[in-house]
Amino acid sequence: MSNQNVKDSLVKVGHGIVKVGSKTKDVALESKDKIMEALDVNQNGKIDVEDIIIIGLKTPGVHIDRTKFLEKQFMKNYPKHVIQDAILYNPAHAGIPVSEIDAIADQAIEYERNCVSGISLALGVPGGVAMAATLPADIAQYYGYMLRAIQKLLYLYGFPEINIENGTNIDDETMNLITLCLGVMYGVKGATSTLKMLSTALGRDVEKKLLSKALTKGTFYPMVKKISKWFAVRMTKEIFAGFFKKAIPVVGGVVGGGITYLSFKPCCDKLKKSLQDTLLSNPNSKHSYDNLDIIDIIPE
Repeated sequence: MSNQNVKDSLVKVGHGIVKVGSKTKDVALESKDKIMEALDVNQNGKIDVEDIIIIGLKTPGVHIDRTKFLEKQFMKNYPKHVIQDAILYNPAHAGIPVSEIDAIADQAIEYERNCVSGISLALGVPGGVAMAATLPADIAQYYGYMLRAIQKLLYLYGFPEINIENGTNIDDETMNLITLCLGVMYGVKGATSTLKMLSTALGRDVEKKLLSKALTKGTFYPMVKKISKWFAVRMTKEIFAGFFKKAIPVVGGVVGGGITYLSFKPCCDKLKKSLQDTLLSNPNSKHSYDNLDIIDIIPE
């Protein structure tokens, strides 16, 4: 073959590579658009914590009935009147030891962790661009299990029933409380102390209307806004990064499941720790935020 023929062949190959690369780029951009469209459920042009919560709550089986959950946890070891007290008030008020509540919390975290890692393994299979269709299901189920863990921990550590039965119409108080919990789980600065203050206020029997206003307009709301902004940046980056990693054949499924298994528990442990030893979860708590006055949580 002459030098000219070799040169012509290389040029053709080069043109072919450029065409393939351009097509791949177009497909990737189209996939990103599809992902954004699927995940931006509140249609504000970005993937934020509100989208994640709504998507998670749409997953069947996410809602945890507080009464049934507490009955199931304590029916083996406690008489009916103690269980009723735990339901009417909270487990700490019923005299259930903190150590036992902590142990049940650990079991709940481990259960949800095993479930979510199984989901990640099942969905982390080959598929390339086709994964654009399954990614929202992956996200929905991952955060669905995280929301299940949040509810269980809140109920064990004294919070009242959370109304999330209808995942398409969530009130602002519920949305902001869950947002605050997710901020704690992901280590957003200031989220833990804010949740502890909220727990303390509940432990002092601060009127529910005042706490609701504090969550939606007052003292706690700036932290909710901070967490929402943080999530908008983080989720956009990590969802797309996770999507392209999932295109790796077979082994990606195993790795994905392992990563999910390892990452889920630390998040839940952070939330558990923030709910421990407050006036709501432990009447003898030494960390009672004595400087927290009721007036501090009343919106202006």
